[in-house]
Amino acid sequence: MTVRWDEKRYYSLDYYLKKTYGEKLYKISLNGGMTCPNRDGTLGRRGCIFCSAGGSGDFAESCHLSITKQIEHGKSKVSKKHTGSSYIAYFQAYTNTYASVEYLREIFTEAIIHPDIQILSIATRPDCLAPEILDLLFELNQIKPVWVELGLQTIHSHTADFIRRGYDLPIFEQAVRELRIRKIDVIVHTILCLPGETAKDSLETVQYLNTQDIQGVKLQLLHILKGTDLADYYREHPFPLPSMEEYFELLGRCLCILRPDIVIHRLTGDGPKPLLIAPLWTGNKRKVLNQMQAYFKTHDIWQGKELSLCQNLTNYIN
Repeated sequence: MTVRWDEKRYYSLDYYLKKTYGEKLYKISLNGGMTCPNRDGTLGRRGCIFCSAGGSGDFAESCHLSITKQIEHGKSKVSKKHTGSSYIAYFQAYTNTYASVEYLREIFTEAIIHPDIQILSIATRPDCLAPEILDLLFELNQIKPVWVELGLQTIHSHTADFIRRGYDLPIFEQAVRELRIRKIDVIVHTILCLPGETAKDSLETVQYLNTQDIQGVKLQLLHILKGTDLADYYREHPFPLPSMEEYFELLGRCLCILRPDIVIHRLTGDGPKPLLIAPLWTGNKRKVLNQMQAYFKTHDIWQGKELSLCQNLTNYIN
């Protein structure tokens, strides 16, 4: 079956992987046992305001297992729905370049040389990419593709201060430049509907991404999780969160303005159900994704721009 980009009406990761590798690649979330400068006292001790105790790696494997054992365990968990033999090694928990280059070389090499791993994906902060780490990533990128996911969340300084991001926008821009000099693909993680931000603010963040040399984006709806400082704030100062349809409308506007060569890695998220406080409608991921695709098919999310988007995207991916 030929996969066409317009089945989902945007440049999805699923399409990109099937076009590039001939099959769907499942991510295996790995845990390198690292922490974060926002937790170890370098910048702070409580992490970003929205971050759970798992450091955004609540679905990652145990750091007490070797990387190879983590990969094998991750493969077994998706074996019922994945009949292929190709995977993405995704270092997800906390800040995955926040360690010595010797240690990073050990765990990243163990992952990337695994015969079933096609891509090494590393989630980190842009202020944790020292020159020697960048050079290591360049070396690894000669073996198999390396993706680096940078947590930006927002371009607005007042919100960045509120969520305790801990770095300014020029640091992000420098990290993107250094990674791209080394031909490493950059994926940017953003959070929509942050406290105090309007739809206009979110769209400004997306529009800014068009100016950067990035290859992928994750558009994540804000989740309020138990045990976070955001949960305490929400309890004391309730702020509005979107309904499912309101969020789909915002996503449609984001997709409409996003540069068409940027691969969409995520359009929502699923916080761990035992920790999820709000929005509760996000708890059923399959239902949300199905209704999202139905919404996109029945609403004019492109606001009259579908033809030009189609033409531009065809030029980029063919």
